[in-house]
Amino acid sequence: MIERFLKQTHFSSEEDFKEHLHFIIPENFNFAYDVMDAWAEEKPDKLALLWTSERGEEVRATFADLKEQTDRTAAYFQSLGIGHDDKVMLILKRHYQWWLSMLALCKIGAVAIPATHMLTAKDIAYRNQRASIKAIVCCNDSYVTSQIQEAMAESPTVRTLIAVNSLVEGDKPVPQGFHDWHKEWPQAPRFHRPEHVNTNEDTMLMYFTSGTSGEPKMVAHDHLYALGHLTTGVFWHNLDENSIHLTVADTGWGKAVWGKLYGQWFAGATVFVYDHEKFTAEKIMRAMEKYRITSFCAPPTIYRFMIQEDFSRYDLSALRYCTTAGEALEPAVYKKFYDLTGIKMMEGFGQTETTMTLGSFPWTEPKPGSMGKPNPQYDICLLKPDGTPCEDGEKGEICVHVGDRKPLGLFKGYYRDEELTQKAWNHGIYHTGDLAWRDEDGYYWFVGRADDVIKSSGYRIGPFEVESALMTHPAVVECAVTGVPDEVRGMVVKATVVLAAEWKDKQGDALIKELQNHVKHETAPYKYPRVIEFVDELPKTISGKIRRVEIREKDSEAKA
Repeated sequence: MIERFLKQTHFSSEEDFKEHLHFIIPENFNFAYDVMDAWAEEKPDKLALLWTSERGEEVRATFADLKEQTDRTAAYFQSLGIGHDDKVMLILKRHYQWWLSMLALCKIGAVAIPATHMLTAKDIAYRNQRASIKAIVCCNDSYVTSQIQEAMAESPTVRTLIAVNSLVEGDKPVPQGFHDWHKEWPQAPRFHRPEHVNTNEDTMLMYFTSGTSGEPKMVAHDHLYALGHLTTGVFWHNLDENSIHLTVADTGWGKAVWGKLYGQWFAGATVFVYDHEKFTAEKIMRAMEKYRITSFCAPPTIYRFMIQEDFSRYDLSALRYCTTAGEALEPAVYKKFYDLTGIKMMEGFGQTETTMTLGSFPWTEPKPGSMGKPNPQYDICLLKPDGTPCEDGEKGEICVHVGDRKPLGLFKGYYRDEELTQKAWNHGIYHTGDLAWRDEDGYYWFVGRADDVIKSSGYRIGPFEVESALMTHPAVVECAVTGVPDEVRGMVVKATVVLAAEWKDKQGDALIKELQNHVKHETAPYKYPRVIEFVDELPKTISGKIRRVEIREKDSEAKA
């Protein structure tokens, strides 16, 4: 499959990859037709999707099965008046129908807008208005459907609501005003491919990215975004047709298309899904054991919980390759996981606005805590605030040089917000807003968001540096480092810490002192947290990212 889209398909070294990664870009590329239906023709009986749930459900879909089912879904959507460029929001948790919907919308040239099931009515109304959403396909969950119903009074563009039962729920009634997928989908007419589906420049996918402050931005991706993820699945995840890959991500997050859709099916791998309501390390690890998962990807938070488990209780012998992204990886987590499994975690970095821009590839020896090296798909640079390049060892903003041709995988812009687009993407440079430094071997090391850096007594301190040091202490499960105002130093470092269960009854001055001294020994002493607060959980965005801005706001209010 990948030979259709790459001039060279195998690489032996970083130099080989950098010099010879060249894409063949088809005219009017469409992932659903040019990859998925092509697999259905080439290898119809190959297992494409192995979907399971904590409710005991299991679906094994071949590429031929997916072609038939996505054709039916496309016809179903067309029968409800959904067509080219219509905006369709998908609030489907990890339901099987999310995959059918994503591919079906691609087949008719409509725009998919995945969203989390945790949205409130206000959130939904905001998205409906900003994107002129025409239809919503959602799980038949009482919270989700009630929030959608409440949002309808402020959603004039929405014409169609579709509720989807889980497989085990079957004939559960849907609320008034919703179409019933379970009853109507089997009766869909025969699908006829539209005469014109899309150009490469047409919008295929949009995400409302939550950010850590302000209203969500609408990130618009064209149809070539899917092709940009070929490197994610084939080279970063290191997948092939024999792989069974699990990425832990809700389908409302951008990470879902990184690990549960595009790149994995370029490789011809089997995408494994475990549909569950609440994450526990035991549930995931039991599923990995039962289904012989060979490749695994999750944010560092998931690995933090996994290494608290007794690995002798699980048979993970099929596991060969592990990757991580979504937030920075602490070296302590890397080391503990390696000690338990013998597997080196390969870190990657990217944003909702991009595919993977930095990563550790199979031919790269990972450095624990490093994001790896640039994906040659992008022209990466580190820039100082004045726009000049950083030397090795200097902290700067991760940026992408954009020449005459937009890099494959980079977003089109922020939908209906030219001012915000210009702020992030100007003078041929896309600014990620993330800070890093590069070592003498070309590896990049995360520092933090540009607006998270703490300036204390003339020092610039990245929160991740302190968090990494804290995470090497056995008492710490999670932590967030922020700055708090100080009359003498301007700002001082504060750590908000979630303790491991066996340490919770040891909270107090003695443990604070122990953690402070620990940081002084793990990193430069000036970085140690002068303030430590113990909490039961950290504030996070609906996509799971730590909201340091909320901690700062709370501290400011307390001081006032």
